Amino acid sequence: MSVDYVARRKKLESLEGVEVVALVPGANLTYYTGLHFHASERPLIALVAGGDLAFIVPALEVGVIEKHGVQGEMFVWTDKDGYQGAFDAAVRQLGLTGGRLGVDDNTMRLFEERAFLKADPTLQTIEVGQALLGIRAIKDADEIAVLRDSIGRTQDALDALLDWVQVGHTEREIGRKLDELLIAYGCQKVSFNALVQSGENSAFPHGAVSDRALQDGDLLLIDWGGQSGDYPADLTRTFVVGTPTDAQRKIHETVLAANRAAVKAAKPGVPCGAVDKAARDVIEAAGYGEYFMHRTGHGLGLEIHELPQMASGVEAVLQPGMVFTIEPGIYVPGVGGVRIEDNVVVTDSGVEVLSSFRRDWKLR
Repeated sequence: MSVDYVARRKKLESLEGVEVVALVPGANLTYYTGLHFHASERPLIALVAGGDLAFIVPALEVGVIEKHGVQGEMFVWTDKDGYQGAFDAAVRQLGLTGGRLGVDDNTMRLFEERAFLKADPTLQTIEVGQALLGIRAIKDADEIAVLRDSIGRTQDALDALLDWVQVGHTEREIGRKLDELLIAYGCQKVSFNALVQSGENSAFPHGAVSDRALQDGDLLLIDWGGQSGDYPADLTRTFVVGTPTDAQRKIHETVLAANRAAVKAAKPGVPCGAVDKAARDVIEAAGYGEYFMHRTGHGLGLEIHELPQMASGVEAVLQPGMVFTIEPGIYVPGVGGVRIEDNVVVTDSGVEVLSSFRRDWKLR
């Protein structure tokens, strides 16, 4: 995917009241620079002013930035001398003395903010984390194309898994096999370790994978995803091993109806909370309201969970280009749970469902 990172950084000029934006390792740094760094005890900060870049960078990482062809002034520090001098020099030479620095309050660590304030006690740090996420929430055509690819590979992996899985396999074995298949089908890596829950374990929305063996009559909930081109898929399907009981069938049909209602409700200008309500109304009308205890969906992009949020009371409205999950669920203690999760993108008139894996309860 070809990305104009300068154009992305120029979007930060829309942030009012800040002169420079500080980015730390994570999704925002990747989005605005193309660099992939993990947070460590050594602070590494990208400083963005307009389309221009500067870096507070440990000496051992300079070569990584240069290798990727990213241009910017370097304020380099060593383990011997420590990082404070680099912060001091950056604040002074970038004209930040007495200025206003936008910080990603979702990811910047306290010691990093304090290093800026030690460099200049008159410097003001302004929280811009939500604004950064808001910019990232609108995906362009290239980003959506990469997401399509991730979703397609993710679905192919589950299709292969269902031909293999059988009674007696443990949740852990099934999850490990699915992760292997995601790589076999061309994903760079798994979005997260596959969540496989069977029988009564499926009643826990985010329960841990266990050594429980799959049994005839079980609900089998699989939440999985693969990632290609830095953008992860995040899907869930729930099956019944054998013939469903009337209760299992009713729960599955209700969740599927809630999923479809949320898809129908989603369109530009609609508050995110209204999408959540559309799904929740279906589940409550069927008598399962108390068993749906999470939001209907979340944004999907460089991170698994980002904006927008399909949750009760959220007034932010949908805009074309937003990508998110729709994943209503019912979880009955002692019985089991069903979740059906799709990935969608907002279009000019509604949403396009990017995922197409079948939504019935049949294992195969």
